[in-house]
Amino acid sequence: MAANLRLFGSVVHLCKRHAGMLQRYCSNTSQISEEVQKLLSLKEQLGDAKPQKFQLKTPKGTRDYNPRQMAIREGVFKTIINCFKRHGAETIDTPVFELKETLTGKYGEDAKLIYDLADQGGEILSLRYDLTVPFARYLAMNKISTIKRYHIAKVYRRDNPAMTRGRYREFYQCDFDIAGQYDLMIPDAECVKIVAEILSELNVGDFIIKLNNRLLLDGMFAVCGVPEDKFRTICSAVDKLDKTFWEDVRSEMVDEKGLAPEVADRIGEYVRLNGQLELVEQLMQDEQMMKNKMARQGLEEMKLLLTYCQLFGVLNKVSFDLSLARGLDYYTGVIYEAILTSTAEKAQTDGADKNESVGVGSVAGGGRYDGLVGMFDPKGKKVPCVGVSIGIERLFSIMEAKAEASEGKVRTTETQVYVASGQKNMLEERMKLCNLLWEGGIKTELSYKKNPKLLNQFQYAEEHGIPFLAIIGEQELKDGVVKVRNTSTREEETFPREKLLEEIRTRVSSS
Repeated sequence: MAANLRLFGSVVHLCKRHAGMLQRYCSNTSQISEEVQKLLSLKEQLGDAKPQKFQLKTPKGTRDYNPRQMAIREGVFKTIINCFKRHGAETIDTPVFELKETLTGKYGEDAKLIYDLADQGGEILSLRYDLTVPFARYLAMNKISTIKRYHIAKVYRRDNPAMTRGRYREFYQCDFDIAGQYDLMIPDAECVKIVAEILSELNVGDFIIKLNNRLLLDGMFAVCGVPEDKFRTICSAVDKLDKTFWEDVRSEMVDEKGLAPEVADRIGEYVRLNGQLELVEQLMQDEQMMKNKMARQGLEEMKLLLTYCQLFGVLNKVSFDLSLARGLDYYTGVIYEAILTSTAEKAQTDGADKNESVGVGSVAGGGRYDGLVGMFDPKGKKVPCVGVSIGIERLFSIMEAKAEASEGKVRTTETQVYVASGQKNMLEERMKLCNLLWEGGIKTELSYKKNPKLLNQFQYAEEHGIPFLAIIGEQELKDGVVKVRNTSTREEETFPREKLLEEIRTRVSSS
């Protein structure tokens, strides 16, 4: 192998050095360059003879999570799952990779972010980009027309990561979706309610849920003079308004996407508008908008949605915002996105300055996608769907920052009792007592040393936040009792061994 590398290295060197000589045999210099590039490519395929130093790290856009971070994540997951279940959802799971054809044509300009698999085992496969398209495939494949489901799993996007803002290439999504033929805007309003409940319960700060409607957007584009074949590409440009200035978006529309400047200016007049029911009434006075069937239907749906939001007690958390577009192609009606409006938590995160603000922007988004399931059904049968995806990684960034700022202790285990002894040769008795507690459903630990020091056992319980210790010694064994120590108050009580489980359960439930 080394000899081959040296040989090809010499050939490449000679080709470069004597390019002038080769010119007599080649019609032009581009032919010479082409041959040299072929040789360089072959050398690269054979490998470099020099040993490369291996750098131990996680791939770009991914990270490890320590026990403290995982404890915070589990708490967030619990809050979200409890909310989903409170609204009657059941859960499913789907493969982490799908047939590439399943994902193709569903994400618009974001399709370039899909990870394709190299070793595909006879099938052309890609890692899932989100949980919505696999859900639609699941419905069509299993002939399901009615379900309320949640799904929490990892997805993958070949995006430019921003680790301190919770943007990764591998990350969790928490999706809640309602599939089925129901009366207008009732499921949609419940999805908005769910977002408001989760963000309020997590106490991540002030937020606003932006609402809009794809029918209204398309009608607005038509009224402004956008050609129908440019609706999706102009919608993708408008979707960037939450990240950049109108001037930049206008420039993209005109210079890159070929839209007439006067048309872009008319769009600009609309996308600056936001409000609530009063904005709906204002737009219903716009004669041009009301003449357009899509715009008229979109406004009627928005009026009904805002009315239901008021009944669900979340009208003060929503804003009808005409700049909201959401770039994914499969949305067909109502769309929404939750934005944190106060993210002033300070944290020292991966490479970030300690005083850097953890700004995460959008933390949830979703909408109605009535045509997606039909794209997978052989007969094109449509199943109306609406759903929301919680931006869990971004919420984790906020929660980790809050925990860091508070400098409070985060428990990484759920151990309730630590079995201890201050005397030698008590290992077997400690193990028996542990077994008694485990079989009684008590989360219990013990030291793995035969003769641990009592002080070290006390310190372990304090450092890990274990609320109680069960202490035994020769005298306790003789008397048939166990001493129970409260870790925080350091108070001790003695109980008969047969009543230990009952006493421990009482104390654990009240602690």
